[in-house]
Amino acid sequence: MFLLDNAVVREDWKKAKAVIHDAVAKHGGTVKTSRRWDERRLAYPIRGKNRATYVLCYVDIPGANLPVLRRELELSERVLRYLILAADEIPAAEHELSAAENADGFVVPAPPPDDVIEPEPAPAPIDPVEEILAEGELPDDRPRGRRPERANVEVAP
Repeated sequence: MFLLDNAVVREDWKKAKAVIHDAVAKHGGTVKTSRRWDERRLAYPIRGKNRATYVLCYVDIPGANLPVLRRELELSERVLRYLILAADEIPAAEHELSAAENADGFVVPAPPPDDVIEPEPAPAPIDPVEEILAEGELPDDRPRGRRPERANVEVAP
């Protein structure tokens, strides 16, 4: 599962998929199926993005090549997150969905434009009394002067 930046998806869906296919092929793997799973709003901003497109892929890659693939995905600006798991077999429905997506005339819906991070709200105004206390001045109702000395009381043994 790969989480792609919507800016790449907006440019061209085939280019967006090529990011994943090229990275896998570069490290000796082959992509068996890949398809757009969904485009969703993220739970929290990732690299300044509020939305991203999920791509579900089944790949065949030697285990020794996984660390370098992971490193490339971590450095990629187009891949926001990824999850690599081992699967025994590819579900039959995945082959059908992938083939339908690769057919001529398939159009990926454009992602909505709300993936820009909203600015932080302005801090609440500080109460003037709190400003005075923050500067180190004391309020007028606080007693001034030295602490009263304790009475010297001897305790009998």
